Amino acid sequence: MKGLAYAKYKYAVLSQRFRIVCRSFRRPLELLGILRTVPFGTVGFAYARRWRAEPGRQSNIAAGSMAAPAEPNPLWDYFDSHRTGKIICKWQHYFEIYHRHFAQFRGREVRILEIGIAAGGSLEMWRHYFGKKCTVVGMDIDTRCKAYEKDGFRIYIGDQTDRAFWQRFKELESQFDVIIDDGGHRAEQQIVTLEELLPHLCPGGVYLCEDVHHAHQGFTTYVGGLINHHNLTDVIRGEDLTARPSAFQQDIAAIHWYSMVVVLQKTTEPTPLFRSLYRGTESIPEN
Repeated sequence: MKGLAYAKYKYAVLSQRFRIVCRSFRRPLELLGILRTVPFGTVGFAYARRWRAEPGRQSNIAAGSMAAPAEPNPLWDYFDSHRTGKIICKWQHYFEIYHRHFAQFRGREVRILEIGIAAGGSLEMWRHYFGKKCTVVGMDIDTRCKAYEKDGFRIYIGDQTDRAFWQRFKELESQFDVIIDDGGHRAEQQIVTLEELLPHLCPGGVYLCEDVHHAHQGFTTYVGGLINHHNLTDVIRGEDLTARPSAFQQDIAAIHWYSMVVVLQKTTEPTPLFRSLYRGTESIPEN
C-alpha cells in the first residue's frame, strides 16, 4: 500500500504541475513551441557529454591545489587567509564570478541580501568586501542565525518557499543592490525566491543564485524559460527594423549562466525599443 500511495502522490503532483504549465500560456501554440524545443535540449546535453578536451591542452595546476585567481581578487584573498573564526563554505570557482559582477558596488552605499547564512562567515566576508558604507542583511530558516544580529547584521528567520514571508519581508526592507541566494538549493526554493525578490532588486542590481546543482534540475529548466522569453522578438516593420521589448526585457539586461551559478542583471533604465541599424552603402556584389 505504501508503494501505491506514493505512486498516487507523485501522479497528483505531476498533474498539478502540468495544469500550472498549461495555465501559464495564453495560447496553445506557446505550449506547442515549448514542447517542440525539448529534443534540442536533449541533443545539446548529449553534445556536452561527448565533449573532449583539446589535444595537448593540460592544466599546469596540480590536482587538489588551491590556485589563486589570475587577476587580483579581494574576495579570494579574504577567503584564502580566513583560517579562524566563523566558517565560510564556497566553491572555489565562485570567487571569480562574484568579483566580476559585484566589483562595481565596492565602496558605495549599497544594500546586500544573503539568503542562507549558516555559520555567518560569509556575512562578514561581504561586509569586508563591499566596505563600510554597505548594509548587509541575512535570511535563514535556522533560528540560531538570529544570534548574528549582535555583530551588526539584520537577520530574518523564515522559509524561502513561503511567499507570505517574503511579502512581510519586503514591507520591512527597501530594495537591494545585490541579492545572493545560497539557501536550500532545491528548485522550488530557488524559483519562489527569484520570483519574489527579483522585482525587489534596484535598477542596475545583480541577483545571483548559487549551488544550482545536478543535470535536468527544475531551476535550470525554469531559467531556460526566462532565457527563451529574453530572446522574444516582437518585430515592428517600418522604415527601420525595430522590436518592441516585453516588460521583462525592459527590466532585465542580461542572464549569465555559469557552472552551478545563475546571475541576472537589471537594466539601469528600461529598454524602450530594440533597433536593427544599418551603416554603409554597398550590398552583396552580383556574380
